Amino acid sequence: MKNEPGTAVYDQELHLEAYRFRRSFPKHFHEYYVIGYIEDGQGALICKDVEYALKTGDIVIYNPGDAHSCAESGAALDYRGLHIPKETMLDLTEELTGQRALPVFSRNVVYDPEAAWDFRALHQQIMSGSREFDREERLLLLLSRLLRLCGQPFEAPPAAGREAVERACAFMEGHYGDRITLERIAGEAGLSKSALLRAFAREKGVTPYNYLENLRVGAAKKLLERGVPPAEAALRTGFSDQSHFTNYFSRFIGLSPGAYREIFSERERISDEK
Repeated sequence: MKNEPGTAVYDQELHLEAYRFRRSFPKHFHEYYVIGYIEDGQGALICKDVEYALKTGDIVIYNPGDAHSCAESGAALDYRGLHIPKETMLDLTEELTGQRALPVFSRNVVYDPEAAWDFRALHQQIMSGSREFDREERLLLLLSRLLRLCGQPFEAPPAAGREAVERACAFMEGHYGDRITLERIAGEAGLSKSALLRAFAREKGVTPYNYLENLRVGAAKKLLERGVPPAEAALRTGFSDQSHFTNYFSRFIGLSPGAYREIFSERERISDEK
């Protein structure tokens, strides 16, 4: 199949590039890290003179300087990728390990559904232009998992206390209507960002972003019950736009914001008629 033009987006907050294309490519190497995902198709990858059979669901990882080439088998591979500059990778690994050193990934192809889920969600957000901070959460969770699977060993930092998580929760409860960042929440908790993610998963079973969105949906419900229009409820509870609000609200509640508001409007009308 003929190669198709790709698409690429640079995320100015994460300092990396996401791209997607359908194509094969000749032998080459990069000066940056690449984490990719095979969305669909099959192919043969040759990296550092080792041949891999690629299939849908595989994650591919290239260290800087890893020479590689890829050819599809039949239809062109549908491929998603992240380009991560060395300086960005230094910041990420320092956040995760406490060591400012570039990692070396020992495997170029990994099949891991959990990492694949994080990768696809992160990639889709970047390509769509999202500015929500769960992008950073997913990037840290993805890299942490890949480092454990095939990166150089590193010592896990000590477990954070429950009190730190409660400080983070209290901050979000008081500022859910604001545009806040993972860094700010971690600062309020007195933890690094990666330590906060681990502690939150242990204590709450969700990420800080999940917790924040639950707070926002709960607050929006109360506003809608009082007759506040959905657009205003979205604005007052910190959602980036009404589409984002509608998607989250419908997923959590099972009704659109308008339909939920109408329930209480109907109650009022019935009450006034009595």
